[in-house]
Amino acid sequence: MKNYRVGIIGATGMVGQRFATLLENHPWFHVTALAASERSAGKTYAEAAGSRWLMKTPMPASMADMVLLDASKDIEKMKELVDFVFCAVNMKKDEIKALEEAYAKAEIPVVSNNSANRGVADVPMVVPEINADHIEVIAAQRKRLGTKRGFIAVKSNCSLQSYVPPLSPLKDVYGLKKVLACTYQAISGAGKTFDTFPEIVDNIIPYIGGEEEKSEQEPLKLWGRVENGRIVNASEPSITTQCLRVPVSDGHTAAVFASFEKKPEIEDIKKIWAQFEGEAQKLNLPSAPKQFLHYFEENDRPQAKLDRDLEGGMAVSVGRLRPDTQYDIKFVCLSHNTLRGAAGGAVLMAELLAAKGYLD
Repeated sequence: MKNYRVGIIGATGMVGQRFATLLENHPWFHVTALAASERSAGKTYAEAAGSRWLMKTPMPASMADMVLLDASKDIEKMKELVDFVFCAVNMKKDEIKALEEAYAKAEIPVVSNNSANRGVADVPMVVPEINADHIEVIAAQRKRLGTKRGFIAVKSNCSLQSYVPPLSPLKDVYGLKKVLACTYQAISGAGKTFDTFPEIVDNIIPYIGGEEEKSEQEPLKLWGRVENGRIVNASEPSITTQCLRVPVSDGHTAAVFASFEKKPEIEDIKKIWAQFEGEAQKLNLPSAPKQFLHYFEENDRPQAKLDRDLEGGMAVSVGRLRPDTQYDIKFVCLSHNTLRGAAGGAVLMAELLAAKGYLD
């Protein structure tokens, strides 16, 4: 596989830092440029993020002395330095949408962790194991933007990465009709640590702005289809969610209830999960977990502290599958929100795009 020069936009934030650590020794992607806000531009990465470095591993030595560019003003400079960029900026939604489109129109492909463009019909929102074929819509997006190389591809909301993967193969076999998901989301999803979020200690906060809307709507795009140069959302299942912030550093847990057109048997579900693989596994992408869904028979699993780092934080853990009195089944699932749910999921999507020739 070709080596690609990569930029990180929003490098000083928590997800940007996670991108930096994941890309430090990546076999295909080599970081050649970093960008952030105007107040950080002109500083080295160590100067701008050093005192606010939130990762458990040290800042990559190869990036510490890189001088940060201005994410908004230095697009032409970035174009000379990179083949594509990862975007994880903290800006208003309309500003993010405009920024990502400006990069795309400058012929710089954008792989985004942000939500601003997720609702755009010709912007693929991809989990490589579930809807890899949605990248085909990029041709129509390039036509709209008037570009040859440039495009925007986005990853879905972090909370979806726990409960959508186990439901996806069941949907295909049994016809998914109705879903209730309650998510218990880690503080790193808010860009926080326990030091910077003292009010979460010994506490649960029953509201995360915009999260329930994303959690109810975005799965329908993932389960949709490409038609006439746009992604048409699925009409089913009906989904309702509650999203709570809990005192956990990393790892989003979900309690899921589901009903189907044809009620599945419990042991059949476990077999489907054990055999489930997607395009990421078939292509043997560098960041792909060997086993996407791991089922635990123990009654007290999965647990965030024990299971969030499974397969480098890129696998999804499932447990407590059983019949329900109101729905057909219920289960608990877990994913690492800043790895599979954020930067790691975006890196995996970029690997898919590279393998399919979209970054050439």
